[in-house]
Amino acid sequence: MRFGACLLALAAMATGLTACGNSAAGSIVDKAKNDKKLVIGIKIDQPGWGLKKPDGGYAGMDVDVAKYVAKELGVPESGITFKEAQSANREPFIQQGQVDMVVATYSITDERKKKISFAGPYLVTGQDILVRADDTTITDVESLKDKKVCGAQGSSSPKRLADKFGTEWESKNLTQQQGYGACLPLLENKQVDAISTDATILAGFAAQFPGKFKLVGKPFSTEKYGVGIKMDDKSGRDAINTAIEKMFKDGTWRKSIDANLGEFGKFFSSPPSVERY
Repeated sequence: MRFGACLLALAAMATGLTACGNSAAGSIVDKAKNDKKLVIGIKIDQPGWGLKKPDGGYAGMDVDVAKYVAKELGVPESGITFKEAQSANREPFIQQGQVDMVVATYSITDERKKKISFAGPYLVTGQDILVRADDTTITDVESLKDKKVCGAQGSSSPKRLADKFGTEWESKNLTQQQGYGACLPLLENKQVDAISTDATILAGFAAQFPGKFKLVGKPFSTEKYGVGIKMDDKSGRDAINTAIEKMFKDGTWRKSIDANLGEFGKFFSSPPSVERY
């Protein structure tokens, strides 16, 4: 009898574990529909994209995209919990289930697609360079060969420069911080000569400090911003892509561009095509 009871207990445990496993394997679509809640990773220190306001709220285009997508999935704004996602922890957050999706100037790359899935893109930009307003020595990416540059840990932008100029340049010339906001004081105080990442991110920072910094305006890559979700959630990708396309068509995307990028919004005249796979 005691042996039989143990077998029953083990069977019950196995059933419970299976149920938990099925729940964990479900799509973001199911979670949104059933729970009416989502945890969304965003940047909180990037003006124009993801910025924590003094009142505790969040503003920026990524925030607008996140709210729009969540609403289309059936989750009201009150059901969203925003969680800070830095460049270095975006994939781990998704893989570990700490967030349901990440909308954080998140470039779609083949390497990242081996770990997570992407919907989008909802915007296409390029890697550029931010310098002090009075600096005339940096005119393009080649000018960075003998300059000190700041980037963000886990971002593809500093890696692109390291690949271009080599490991010796990386060790001597590249400084990496947790976020691009931490690079600004270094640039202002002449501890570095430039910050290099997506033009849209740099434009957001430059707009916050009129007259202090300027964009070089010579992009040297193509960056496609996507919404990151867990690997192999095809129904989630499809649903988010449909939401993004609706955002393009109903004018919400244009309004968000103009509201968050100001004078730089003119560089993004039309939305990109989403890439379904």
